[in-house]
Amino acid sequence: MRKKPWVDTLLENPPKFVHKDCKFVHQNITKEFERVHLEIGSGKGDYWILMSQANPQDFWIGIEKDTKVAAIAIKKAMDSIQNNQIFVVADAQQCLDDIQDAFVDIIHLNFSDPWPKKRTHKRRLSASSFIAQYHRILSADGQIIMKTDNKDLFEYSMVSFSQAGFVLEDMSVDFRRTFHEDAISEYEARFMSLNQPIYRCVWRKKSHG
Repeated sequence: MRKKPWVDTLLENPPKFVHKDCKFVHQNITKEFERVHLEIGSGKGDYWILMSQANPQDFWIGIEKDTKVAAIAIKKAMDSIQNNQIFVVADAQQCLDDIQDAFVDIIHLNFSDPWPKKRTHKRRLSASSFIAQYHRILSADGQIIMKTDNKDLFEYSMVSFSQAGFVLEDMSVDFRRTFHEDAISEYEARFMSLNQPIYRCVWRKKSHG
């Protein structure tokens, strides 16, 4: 994706809902919100925007490290931004380090980079190093909801979450949902138009209570 001339200008002077790290996101969450959602790899922002609009009772944090697509997401949200949205332009690993323990209720992983070569599997968002961070930042009984078009990544992730002690709550190898239940991003719509299967799983953190 070619970089557009306005990207640097926008990111140098971003709107107030945009952050360069996760160090201060906790200050934006008030008791009025029921749950905190974290989408890692928000891309062009469709899912983050639509889900936060459909669920104003919850707080939504989007993270995207690619500045080109992050800028598109920010631009999309500028005219309709709500008080339950924050967008962070940063690397996920760096951001996770800054999030407090048990702060997030639901983590969303939508069409993450599959990193297909075996030597790059540790970069997958369902690799053990990331899962350990998810376990730390998730609240008791917190969830991870993952969608992907990549069968290999899905199978790898199913094993990874299971080995890490998460409990499988739901799984589909051909997931379709109506709009009001699960926002459909531009990326997902493309796969649906090609009749390609979408894999989805929902995992819950084990409660120790």
